[in-house]
Amino acid sequence: MPLHPKYRAILATVSLSAVAALSLAGCSSPAGSATSAAPAGADEQVGVTLIVKTTSNPFFVSMEEAAQADAEKANVKLTLAAGKKDGDTDSQIQAIENAISRGDKGILITPNGPAVINEIAKARKAGLYVIALDTVPDPADSVDITFATDNFAAGELIGKWTAEKLAGQTANIAMLDLFSDQIVTVDTARDQGFLSGMGIEVPDPSKNGSEAPSGTYTGGKGGSYTIAGHQATQGAEDGGRSAMETLLSKDPNINVVYTINEPAAYGAYQALKAAGKEKDVIIVSVDGGCTGVGYVKDGIIGATAQQYPSKMASLGMEAIADIARGGEAPTPTDGLDFFSTGQQLVTDQPQTGLESLTSADAASTCWGK
Repeated sequence: MPLHPKYRAILATVSLSAVAALSLAGCSSPAGSATSAAPAGADEQVGVTLIVKTTSNPFFVSMEEAAQADAEKANVKLTLAAGKKDGDTDSQIQAIENAISRGDKGILITPNGPAVINEIAKARKAGLYVIALDTVPDPADSVDITFATDNFAAGELIGKWTAEKLAGQTANIAMLDLFSDQIVTVDTARDQGFLSGMGIEVPDPSKNGSEAPSGTYTGGKGGSYTIAGHQATQGAEDGGRSAMETLLSKDPNINVVYTINEPAAYGAYQALKAAGKEKDVIIVSVDGGCTGVGYVKDGIIGATAQQYPSKMASLGMEAIADIARGGEAPTPTDGLDFFSTGQQLVTDQPQTGLESLTSADAASTCWGK
């Protein structure tokens, strides 16, 4: 997935209202969407369901809070639903069925996996406008549009930072991914973005772990690398801790830890601290949440890539309410198959040639607040 600096710069500086206006400037609905029902009246309440991956991660809680705030402004009757854990597709499928039965106008969903795709197709056929948030489904046109971070670009930012920070040192890399039993784009894009930022070739973009287990990285001053292994974390703190313990048992010389998100990063830190290695390892992650920014401030995480889930939910809510009342459908960012809501490197150890926010600056923008 290519990086588009022009859109990163635009999205980092414009206001939420300006981004919303840009996102709604499309000419027609994407293929496959059934939007022929009569528009809702200006005073008619619009039914929308927000289905997040799980409420155990503050990333998704921030989406719910933003959607609730916008629902009142847009005269939307909002229903909230969530998987019991990251990867729980059964609960999401039931929530989609419920939205269809209620006659909702649209669904906002952070897909827990490919098993939800057939149910999303049913919803679209029934006339609901479906927007994915955070995770671009495969294929991307399974939904009407996705509002998301450019996850490859986010991973690339922390990979470039890591390569610069290493300054030519040998890198023994632990890859703490999301899943091992299913493929979702947020997982592969962040993983492979990180490796690409490091200057490590990724031959197969469809799955994690296709890179050579050892070789040379070309980012920064360049150097040798070894991949200690890939372990799934389920995006959770306990998963990060057990994954890190497993990889440390295989390679006690790990000095770089890539993590899918900040809960997993903190779990990894706990395992490293228990082993007396926390001061010798660079931990990087993606999210830039309020707690994660605190981890950067405290030196637990060296760098993270901040994304803006509240913005994703707000743009999605506004889009469905507008479309239901006869407005135009949003369109993807040029060159991408989704609308990018932006990403920014956050670190208190800036590296030459990489634009970044300090943890103090990022605290005012965490979760897109």
